[in-house]
Amino acid sequence: MLADIGGTNARFALLDGGVIGPIEHAKVSEYPTATDAIAAFLAPHAAAGSVGAGILGVAGPIENDRGTLTNSPWTVDAGNLQRAFGFKSVHLLNDFASLAWSLPALGSSDLFSLGKQCSTTGAPMLVVGPGTGFGASCLVVQGGVTFAIVTEAGHATLPATSEREEHAISHLRQRFGHVSIERVLSGPGLENLYEALAVVDGFQAPTRDASSITKAALDGSCDVSRATLDMFCSLLGAVCGDLALTFGARGGVYVAGGIVPRFPKYLAGSAFRKRFESKGRLEAYLRDIPTHVIVKPDVSFLGLKTFFDRNVAMTPAVQGSQ
Repeated sequence: MLADIGGTNARFALLDGGVIGPIEHAKVSEYPTATDAIAAFLAPHAAAGSVGAGILGVAGPIENDRGTLTNSPWTVDAGNLQRAFGFKSVHLLNDFASLAWSLPALGSSDLFSLGKQCSTTGAPMLVVGPGTGFGASCLVVQGGVTFAIVTEAGHATLPATSEREEHAISHLRQRFGHVSIERVLSGPGLENLYEALAVVDGFQAPTRDASSITKAALDGSCDVSRATLDMFCSLLGAVCGDLALTFGARGGVYVAGGIVPRFPKYLAGSAFRKRFESKGRLEAYLRDIPTHVIVKPDVSFLGLKTFFDRNVAMTPAVQGSQ
């Protein structure tokens, strides 16, 4: 069983003979626990035979074989799942670690490239994603061993590189105290930024959710929404550039999540790439790093399969954080 468990949605599929079966979706809010959601998914498949292993991507930190979702009351415990469903092994990955594992398997049709730069073979590959929160992970190859570095980058402090951005962040600071990256670069963050810019610019803007902000920005029907999406893209570029420097991600930077794949062309025409490269003395270093938007649906399942193929198939034991 492959599972991608986020703060809003959980998705499940069976891997059989190297083939990923149909992906089924469930709302996290409709089930008291992750165990209940998994039981509901597995029940219709019981006649097909037992499931030998569980590989789960979890949107939150994993410690001692236990994943706690950052934006949901669910917890996922590897030992409990093994006992409840008779799995021979259960492996928990941070959700962005599972995305990182997908990167080497992606083809050109899976990506919208923001430029024509070429990646450096064997160099670290970084994936970031604004969604319910903001995640980041880096896939590294060292000494012939491949592993994903898990981060909590979404909770790092959001930088401002212009006076207007500082005004918006200052407004949010009054509301939240600490303004993390995901306070702006996420679905709820897009709403926070919209409200902040309406105050900064002195507009009486109607209340909008993230989806309607994006729609109004793209169709040009709301100036505040357009300004919000423009600043969102700029800040995303700045943060991606910072993380690319942090990890030396010359293998490329990949943007995933539930937001940006809806408007890759808009991102390409925004200040994203300019802000990505605008790092003073390291501008030339960043200029050579490719950036892409992942447009392949359900790409995390490709990462979960890749992790299984390389790390689990021959190792029937419970593993925790990856």
